[in-house]
Amino acid sequence: MKWTLVLALVLAFPALPQEEMSSRDKIRQARDSGKRGPEAIPQLEPLLRDADVEVRREAVRAVVAIGTQHSLDPLVAACGDNDSEIQIFATDGLVNFYLPGYVETGLSGTIRRAGDMITARWRSDESREVVDPDVPVRPEIITALGRITTGGSSMASRANAARAVGILRGNAALPDLLEALRSKDDRLIFESLIAIQKLRDPAAGPRVTFLLRDLEEKVQRAAIETVGLMRTPEAVPDLELVLGDTRSKNVRREAMFALGRIATPDLRELFLRYLNDRDNDLRAAAAEGLGRIGQTGDLPMVRRSFEEERRNGPRLAFAFASVALGDTAMTEFAPLRYLVNSLTQRAWRDVAIPYLSELSVKQPVRAALYTALPAGTRDEKTGIAYALSATAAPDAVEPLEALMRDPDPVIGTEAVRALRILRSRIR
Repeated sequence: MKWTLVLALVLAFPALPQEEMSSRDKIRQARDSGKRGPEAIPQLEPLLRDADVEVRREAVRAVVAIGTQHSLDPLVAACGDNDSEIQIFATDGLVNFYLPGYVETGLSGTIRRAGDMITARWRSDESREVVDPDVPVRPEIITALGRITTGGSSMASRANAARAVGILRGNAALPDLLEALRSKDDRLIFESLIAIQKLRDPAAGPRVTFLLRDLEEKVQRAAIETVGLMRTPEAVPDLELVLGDTRSKNVRREAMFALGRIATPDLRELFLRYLNDRDNDLRAAAAEGLGRIGQTGDLPMVRRSFEEERRNGPRLAFAFASVALGDTAMTEFAPLRYLVNSLTQRAWRDVAIPYLSELSVKQPVRAALYTALPAGTRDEKTGIAYALSATAAPDAVEPLEALMRDPDPVIGTEAVRALRILRSRIR
């Protein structure tokens, strides 16, 4: 009789109104619901508004664990919670929908509790992850993340939201990122700078220049990199001062690379002075700058430096500059061939791909790359496909369509992705 009564109470438990349940029972319900899939979302949504923060925390974890499109609206709502832990979980859950696996490596995966205290550890200095440019992210998600960036309950939740804005290419939240740069928290400033880099909006560059002399080196280097990537000419005077004044080799190198990206014609003499510098990175940055300035009369000098250079980093930069200045031959020892061959080297692939992506905007370079595709290795074909995807060039469609039919499924998959991104840019 006793066991019959207990069984009846257990079976009746799910039917109890939530307002009559204890917090412990609600937490248990949230944990159980997270294992049931999307159909449990209606039961979890009221728990996200519960007066007990522990109930809300468990509910948001369950919604994140479900992880389908049905989780998005509840997670957007959870972004408005006043609890930092909930904001962090909601943020990572939203990113995880567009970048599967993110919750395992994001800030929420490091949260640890000791009574009322929570700790969270950043697993890396920066995140270079970003969704493909053709991925449509719902506007309300970017709005919610932007609000956390400027008004989150803790600096950790704000910095985490800034990181998420960058990963999701949330251009609509750029004003929030720029506002966050005025905070006093180095982590938030740093994450906002990295996010701004991913948005690639040149209008943001002048709003970053006040950080070029920041006392925190990590922030200073990120700000220098940002104005370089944004090609911000207003930053040139400050960058030249940094280049001459800093005692940090890393800051000096970052400043030179930024100047090499901006590459206004009046910087040519500066680049010529550093072209034979003993520092590999300073040489490379000077070569990049000469290539971008584009004075074709510099080609013989740059090509000679390419042939004489023995270090891979600056040699790749000299190859880039040679191609930028008009040398598009694909012969065995030509600079463009060297860039393509470097796609097969793990240590230099991530250097060669951005160079090829920038160079491929020019039709003669694309035409030369098309001739390399049929006999290329897997790494060469996938690297060229990635570079072509950034061009917005209609003539790249046919070569990528041919690459889709490659017998290697890895190459075919990358070609499909590249073609999808290319077509989104052409529109």
